[in-house]
This record gives sequence, C-alpha cells and structure tokens, in this order.
Amino acid sequence: MTTPSQPQAAPLPTPVRPHKRVRVAIIGVGNCASSLVQGVQFYQNASETESVPGLMHVNLGGYHVRDIEFSAAFDIDREKVGKDLSEAIFTAPNNTITFAHVRPLGVPVHRGMTHDGLGKYLSQKIKKAPGPTDDIVSILKETRTDVVVSYLPVGSEMATKWYVEQVLEAGCGFVNCIPVFIASQPYWQGRFMERGLPLIGDDIKSQAGATIIHRALVNLFRERGVLLDRTYQLNFGGNTDFLNMLERERLDSKKISKTNAVTSQFGQPLPSDDVHVGPSDFVPWLQDRKWCYIHVEGTAFGGVPLKCELKLEVWDSPNSAGVVIDAVRCIKLALDRGLSGALTGPAAYFMKSPPQQYSDHDARELTEAFIHEDDAVARRINVTLQTRSRGTSLGQ
Repeated sequence: MTTPSQPQAAPLPTPVRPHKRVRVAIIGVGNCASSLVQGVQFYQNASETESVPGLMHVNLGGYHVRDIEFSAAFDIDREKVGKDLSEAIFTAPNNTITFAHVRPLGVPVHRGMTHDGLGKYLSQKIKKAPGPTDDIVSILKETRTDVVVSYLPVGSEMATKWYVEQVLEAGCGFVNCIPVFIASQPYWQGRFMERGLPLIGDDIKSQAGATIIHRALVNLFRERGVLLDRTYQLNFGGNTDFLNMLERERLDSKKISKTNAVTSQFGQPLPSDDVHVGPSDFVPWLQDRKWCYIHVEGTAFGGVPLKCELKLEVWDSPNSAGVVIDAVRCIKLALDRGLSGALTGPAAYFMKSPPQQYSDHDARELTEAFIHEDDAVARRINVTLQTRSRGTSLGQ
C-alpha cells in the first residue's frame, strides 16, 4: 500500500519453486487447526491472477497455498489422539464452521505433552488420552517437518516452552500463535539464532479481528488530530478458548498481549484505568463465533467530545487461518534463505506481540519487502521511525 505522494513500484516477478512443499506440524488440534487444514484444502485451486476472498497472498514468494502439506499433529484429547488429522479437526469440542471437505491426510494425531495445557474449565470438556507423551523430536525429524505451528490453549506457559525446546532440537521453524512470549523475548530469539532457525510470534493477529480494527480506529483518531481519552474492547464467544479464559489466572498474558497491541499505537500514553482490552465471557451457544464491542472516546476540534462505538461479529478461527497460511510460508522462505531468529516485519504484521511494534501500514510494507527481499523498504521505514522518534523527544 502506498500513499498518493509515493511512486507506485512495478510489481516484482514471482519466483517459481516447482516441487517444493511447506511441511507443517500442528500442536493443538482445536478450532484454529480445523480452519487452517480446511483452508489449505479450500484454496487448492485458487487463481494467482485474481483477487481471492480470504487470502492476502495466493502465491507468497513462490509458494502457493496448495504447497502447504501437513506432516504431523499433536494433542492430548483422548477423542483426537490416534485419529487422522482430517477426522480429528471435526471432533468435539471443536465447533467452528465447516467450509471444506478434507480428504484423509495420512497424518495421525500423536499424544502430546500436557504440562499446564489443560486448565480447570477445559478439563471438564476434555479427557487426557492414556499413555506417555510421544517422541516429539523424532516425529518432527522423521516427517521432515519444516514449520511447527503452536495452537496451545491460552496460559500454557510451561507447555509452550517445553514444545519450543523440542522444535529447536528437531531443527524446525516456529510460528507461535498464542500469548506466551517467545519471539518477543531476546533469550528465545538468541536460541533460535544459535540453531539457525526462524520464528514468528507472539499471539496471532486475526485478519480482520478485534485487535487490528481497534488499532485502526486508534490510529485514525491520532492521525486526524483527535486526542484519545479512553477506550475499551470487550470480547466474548462460545469456543474452548473463551471457556479456558474463564480461569482468570490463565488470562494474564492474553490481556497483556491484546492491550499492548492497541496501546502501542497511541500517540501518547493513557492512564491504565482509561484503557480496557480483553476477553470478557463465555457464551456456549455462540460456538466459534466471537462478538466484540469497541468503544473509543476522544476530544476533537474546539474541545468537543467525540465517541465511536463498533460491534464486530466473526467466526473466530477462520479469521486467523489466512494469517497463519502466510506466516508458515514466510518461515519457509526464511529457511530457504538461511535466515534465523525472529522475522521482525512479518511478526509485526501477523502478531499482536511481536519483537517490535509498527503501524499496520508499515508492518505490511515490511512484510512485502521481506517476501521480495527488498531491503531498501525496511531501511526507509526504520529511518522514518527514528526521525519521528527524535522529533517526539525534542517536542517533549
């Protein structure tokens, strides 16, 4: 996306990568995994010459959506472990919308590690599969997995870090879709760099979800000269994610992630009592739908008050799947190019809590620059941000 004052760059040629695949393993075979697997099937024949609803990139860096194939899956639910992934994604308590028929994939769901992955309320819906944890490292190596995607439940701090160790040992790239802080932390960035492996995280930012829309409203106020006074975002839904977050002590990292994703766009900080962003309640009949209410108050021209109310209704899991489809392909590009550590631009565009926050406009440009290996764009954006930061400091 460019502004009218900027020249429109000529489209870069899309490289062709014949017979190459992106082999993806999934941790947590819930609604998000269901939407991801269905989506790869749904877009098998998506046209590269037309705008396709639901996709930001049909072809990303030479990889079509159909080049994604699933290599392994891990869960602890006794109703899912042992089933083919194509069957497990439609097994209760999964309750997202079905939009594609998925053929048998020949990918069994293996017994994963529990640790703190099963909370108080979730344990009322899910019973652990018997037997020990399978050898995750060996499975990832034997299946030639390129990228591991984590869909663990919110609050799975110990389980996430345990799985990250397995991913590092197996030599895979990593996409962290949950709000346990990995890619945003220097320690884990260093661990991935030592192993020569890329990662994207933390906490998936849905395609047109509550976070990115709230950020857009906040940026609109700031850029149009309206002083932001206070704001809230309330979310509720009927999937197991919302059920799990009824356990408030598991919610801390989620609330931090969502709040920081919005407050990072403020022109100036607000008192904490004037900002509330977070999941609110569980309504079973909504199933995988999420309802979000956003309220923004500001001071406009002449000191006149201005208020904005917005309600968003989405199917929660499909809303994130298109972003993950792009994230795993970016990780594969990084593996192809020998890049390691956190991918700053894609993480800022795809995630709520990346290593570095940018506006969504700048994050999109950085992601396109990463895909097309255009370092000049990244340099220009960072120079602009540094100049803006110095100007703000002088103004203070």
